[in-house]
Amino acid sequence: MSIILGIDPGTTTVGFAVIEKSGRNVSILNYGVITTPPKISIALKLQDITKDLEDLINTYHPTVCGIEKLFFFNNQKTGIDVAQARGAILLTLQKKGIQIYEFTPLQVKRGISGNGSAKKEQVQNALKIIFKLETIPKPDDAADAIAIAYLASLQKNRL
Repeated sequence: MSIILGIDPGTTTVGFAVIEKSGRNVSILNYGVITTPPKISIALKLQDITKDLEDLINTYHPTVCGIEKLFFFNNQKTGIDVAQARGAILLTLQKKGIQIYEFTPLQVKRGISGNGSAKKEQVQNALKIIFKLETIPKPDDAADAIAIAYLASLQKNRL
């Protein structure tokens, strides 16, 4: 049995998912978002994200984490802030000794739906089928984190 964390990085909203893999069976233990107030400094946002992430790690004790790689942002300030949040997340994971797998958005879409240019709804419907959910996981950031955790669970030589 392995516990896998999935992270969709952001600054105001960070998607997270915790899944369990036992043999070929996977199940969702928890998912949601870490939120920070929109108008606070980036330093305070990073502090809040790090604390909430540490709480998740201390609760579930994951050994592996999948995290989304950054892609091009139209807004340079947003991209820099998300990069800083991603750095704080990576540092927290590294300090806790958690093995990290990084995926581009294209890899996530292709790995879940079979199509690298799939729409969010297609990925969410695929997750509904994979995890036998009654409804599509929401919000979008949490659904993305579930997909990322699932891809991390499929990596060879680790689980």
